[in-house]
Amino acid sequence: MAIESLDLALESLSPPIYVYHEIVHNKYVVDRFRRRGVTFVDNLADVPPGATLLFSAHGVSPEIRRIARERKLRAIDATCPLVTKVHLEAIKYAQAGYTILLIGHEGHDEVIGTMGEAPEAIVLVESPEDVAGLEVIDEGKVAYLTQTTLSVDDANRIIARLRERFPRIVSPPKEDICYATQNRQEAVSILAREADLAIVLGSQNSSNSQRLTELARERGIPAHLVDGPADLDPAWFGGVETVLVTAGASAPEEVVDQCLDWLREKFDAAIEPRSIREENVSFPLPRELQTVVAK
Repeated sequence: MAIESLDLALESLSPPIYVYHEIVHNKYVVDRFRRRGVTFVDNLADVPPGATLLFSAHGVSPEIRRIARERKLRAIDATCPLVTKVHLEAIKYAQAGYTILLIGHEGHDEVIGTMGEAPEAIVLVESPEDVAGLEVIDEGKVAYLTQTTLSVDDANRIIARLRERFPRIVSPPKEDICYATQNRQEAVSILAREADLAIVLGSQNSSNSQRLTELARERGIPAHLVDGPADLDPAWFGGVETVLVTAGASAPEEVVDQCLDWLREKFDAAIEPRSIREENVSFPLPRELQTVVAK
């Protein structure tokens, strides 16, 4: 949805088009948009007053929204609805007086945005070891949320420790880790048993792609995270019969296809698609672009 939103903004709105942070954490996608004239910024001071600005899929804090209004920017909110769900949960728990334990990675765009919703109420938890040192005002009013792109296994280890420490801890009725992240992790867990090597298509700053790589290694096979076929090293494939190819949630299908073509050309590989879960979820375009489509 975020990528489609930026495509539509380029086709329908007057340039220049700015994006706050990377639209998604994928080098191939970001470089393609740069070539089309999109400017990615980490500071709204770099966006001229009145210009068009997209918020990335990872979401932003209320402070960023306030600055965008002050600068009279034409803001288009391409935040993933699953991230928005976590933001709304943070607001709800904070207003009810809870201490919120956010399971995630420090410095990740999504975590920064979520913590910005209630900085006085949210404490970041990055590992099970962090749990012992947590201090809360009222152990009877503690809630946890999670970054949407975490390893399910890692998150569950931290959650188990939190439940031991805070028996009355509460959580949203539906877990926060996104379906696309979970489906890919499940596929790697199952299919790694049949493979000698895993190739993960995704960028180094993609949290969910990093988790896939780690998961394959935990299942006992070498794994490499690459942006595309140019990063593949033929030496990796010595003595390898079966390769598991997967991709992060924001990796374009065309990059996956290019990787498969490389394997065919170099090793005469036979490609066998496997489907573990069918994905048929779609999200509506941002409200600011729906009128453009209607025209």
